[in-house]
Amino acid sequence: MATIQINMHEAKTKLSHLAEKVWAGDKVVIAKSGKPYLDLLPHQPQKKRVAGHYKGKIKLADNFDETPLDVIEDFEGLS
Repeated sequence: MATIQINMHEAKTKLSHLAEKVWAGDKVVIAKSGKPYLDLLPHQPQKKRVAGHYKGKIKLADNFDETPLDVIEDFEGLS
């Protein structure tokens, strides 16, 4: 596995070639003004999110929607 550093302008013209290098296992670092700026990485599919994972696991206090007056006054700078 090799590390390739390439400047932004050159990366634009060689993107397909660089993508193949990344998929082959090489690390590609794109530089801006001679300094590392970003890494080119292969796409990693995201796992499908399933709603309801925490259903029944989170409990809210009975007075959750009631904000004490002193907290409101502090928040609004009235105290």
